[in-house]
Formats: sequence, C-alpha cells, structure tokens
Amino acid sequence: MDIIRIENLYKSYGDVKAVQDLSFKVKQGELFAFLGVNGAGKSTTISIICGTLEKDGGNVFVDGVDLDHSTDDVKRSIGVVFQNSVLDKSLSAYDNLKHRASLYGITSEEFETRLDELTDILQFKDLVKRPINKLSGGQKRKVDIARALLHKPKILILDEPTTGLDPQTRITMWSVIEDLRKKENMTVFLTTHYMEEAAEADYVVIIDAGKIVAEGTPHDLKDKYAKDVLNVYGVSEQQIERINLPFEKIAGGFRLNIENTAQATKIINTYSELFNDFEVVKGKMDTVFLNVTGKNLLGDNK
Repeated sequence: MDIIRIENLYKSYGDVKAVQDLSFKVKQGELFAFLGVNGAGKSTTISIICGTLEKDGGNVFVDGVDLDHSTDDVKRSIGVVFQNSVLDKSLSAYDNLKHRASLYGITSEEFETRLDELTDILQFKDLVKRPINKLSGGQKRKVDIARALLHKPKILILDEPTTGLDPQTRITMWSVIEDLRKKENMTVFLTTHYMEEAAEADYVVIIDAGKIVAEGTPHDLKDKYAKDVLNVYGVSEQQIERINLPFEKIAGGFRLNIENTAQATKIINTYSELFNDFEVVKGKMDTVFLNVTGKNLLGDNK
C-alpha cells in the first residue's frame, strides 16, 4: 500500500521553481530516503505533505486522504522531527510534551501513559523534569522524537535528525526508530546528509532543482552510478598487470575498478593464484549522489 502518493507536484516562489512536476510514492512501513542539496526542494515538498504550505499544482495523498479535502486528517497521520529543535527551551521536557499532547486532545491519564511509554523507549525518564536548555543535544533530540510520536502517527518525517549528534546517540536513535517501524509498521520519511543512513533505506529518491534525477533501492543506485572496486594485497605490479585492467597503487597492494561483483568473481577465479588477500568494496551512496547531481551534500559543485 502507498501511504504517500505525490502526483505532478508544482511549487514556485516568484521566478524560482522550487518543485517541478514531482511524482513519487512511499510504501507503508518502509524507510524512504529523500535526498538533495540545500535548495533542491526537499523542505518545500515536506511542508506541502504536512499541510503547512500550499502547492501550486498537482495532487498529494497521505494515508489515502486527498490533501485538498482534509488537511486536518493528514496532519494527524504525520509526526515531524525537524532539523532544528522546536522545543520551548525555558520549559521542562514534561511541559513541552504535555502542551503538544493537548493539541491532539491527549490529556490526563492518556498523556501520562503515552509519556511513560515514550520515555521508556527513548530512555529519558530521568530527564522529563529538566528544562530543555539544561539538556545536551542528544537528550533534546530524544524529546523531539517523543514530541513527534505522542499521537502515534503512521508516518514519521525525519528532517536531518542526526545532524550534530555524537555517534553513540545516533546509533541509539536509529535503534529506537527501527524498532518502532517494525512493531507498528510505521513509515519513516528521511532526509539526511549522512549517506550511511540513506544506504539503509528501502527506497531512495534524489532530487535536484526540484526534479527527480534518480530513484531506486540503494543497491540498484549503487550498481548504476557507483562502480565497485577490487583491492588486491601482497602482489607485485608485474603480477597485477597480467589481469589487463586499469589499476592504481594503494597501501600494501593495488585497486582495480570493476563493473560489479560478478566481474570480480570471474577475475578471482581466473587469476586465483594472485588472490590470497583481497576485498571487494561496493560502490557507496556518496558516489551515487555525486555522480547523479554533480554536487556533494554540502552543495558544492564538482
């Protein structure tokens, strides 16, 4: 089932065409990565999906509901974790969450029960009474996620959720989100600058200047846009020349550029006496993004 369906979406700001004829689908329960440099149209698209920005044209369906017909129903289906925290820094985590819950009609015992669930899952029970301005970046992010999950949304939108977090907090955060996704069949719509996060997605859409420039599973995208390499160690240059492929010298050995794993297997079988110490390194999503857009995720050109 497609929980999000975008058809021929358009949005302009004056002469700037932020989104141009954008169409894609997101399946229920999947981790969907939406990638692009700053200004590519990601935030515009997300704002339209959330019902906080009017589109100029096209159709948006969220959980089977046409955005044009029921913005309120769409909003109840979605929880959002923004890149920049929207918590009130002067209030405690408890008061921030209680206020947010009240907007969804979640009060009294229902709120306390949900708060207990989320603080247990996200491991911040001992922090709920502390003011937000006394929490670390990772601790604030946990409260941000709890805020987004209070009303048990079917879709969790994560807008660069781990930017600036330490590695351990990132691992913990993703562990919690993956657990929720599997237990509740929750859909996760992700934008990120960390390509190792995008590489874990079920499906990836890359946009540039408001248009889709590539899409597919990480495996398919890497096969198409990022070559694998075969690293061979403990051999001489004379030996590696026998393979008759372009190579470069690396520490302790040589690197061969190959098309795919199948070619690597053929080479290894053909020249088995050379391959006592080797590794096949798959192409990476960073390379995919650079080759597709001509830019890295900080927005620099090649």
